[in-house]
Amino acid sequence: MMGNVYAHVWNKYRPVILKMMIASDREPQQYKFSSHEFKGANPKEKGSFAFTLHAFQGKAVNNIRASEIAQSLMSVLQQSRKATELMEKETYEFAMDKQFILHIRKQVAVLSPQ
Repeated sequence: MMGNVYAHVWNKYRPVILKMMIASDREPQQYKFSSHEFKGANPKEKGSFAFTLHAFQGKAVNNIRASEIAQSLMSVLQQSRKATELMEKETYEFAMDKQFILHIRKQVAVLSPQ
């Protein structure tokens, strides 16, 4: 894992992210971040801050190796007892778009027709 340069940003917003995870029970949630917080955390990052993370049972279920910002979010979630409890039974999708809007959606288990 690379240096966790975004941890302080994610930690600052952890209470908001947890509230959104709980609220995503009813409908998808979104939160607009200030781009300068992420850009300031890693001025050398010239690429996109956009990512999609699928988290279940405290682990990323999709490949986020190429996204330091997604790895950092996953690491912060793993340190939260509440987030770990929520992810124990449900898969959550965290998606950050190019406008720095974080979308949180609880994945609904789709049962395949028998």
